[in-house]
Amino acid sequence: MEMPVLVEWATPTDEPHMRDLLDAAELARHDRFVRPEDKARFVTGRFLARTVLAERTGLAPESITFTTECPHCAGDHGKPRLPGHAIDFSLSHSGDRVVLALVEGAVVGVDVERESDRDIDRLAEMVLSAPERETFAALPPGDRKRAFHVYWSRKESILKATGHGLAAPMSAIHLSAPGDAPEVLSWDDDAAVSPVRLADLSLGSGYAAALAVLTPHPLNVTAGPSSADGRTMSGT
Repeated sequence: MEMPVLVEWATPTDEPHMRDLLDAAELARHDRFVRPEDKARFVTGRFLARTVLAERTGLAPESITFTTECPHCAGDHGKPRLPGHAIDFSLSHSGDRVVLALVEGAVVGVDVERESDRDIDRLAEMVLSAPERETFAALPPGDRKRAFHVYWSRKESILKATGHGLAAPMSAIHLSAPGDAPEVLSWDDDAAVSPVRLADLSLGSGYAAALAVLTPHPLNVTAGPSSADGRTMSGT
């Protein structure tokens, strides 16, 4: 039995018809963003979530409301969820990518990272496990930026699925090498869960992306740009 996963992505856009779907709290959050690109990423994520969920559930997009309760502390800072349905979804954005992953009957996390020239050698000490640091150090210097962002996106997707986010140490997770099929080899932390299925995503040159689903079943991922015609939103 395979677990179907839907992935769609879009370029950030902030249009009036998209803001019309935001509730009062989301509009207030939108207004607090200072940079236009942050406003666009937020609006696009919520618009994408509502329109895709509407297609899956038959609900009107404007009627969809989300809860954001943290599963670990009950605070109002968890990922958005659709109450009353067995569908789980996850949103992520970086650069000019906003990505949505959706699954039914399981829990999903997705992450996209635009590759940058950040100090990856320093960050690797905080993000990678000891075996991963050995693998990373053995790579040619020109391959390390890509490898680091692959590790990062895989781990971030896992911690978004579990709901821990950056509260749990990434360095406790030992993953397969970036060039290998993504797999959790070990996880030495109280936040550890099992089983976890991982998949790398191709969202274009210069981006690393991955999704994690808390399921024992192999993943069957359908991925592509968002339906621009049906939602009047541009995809790439």
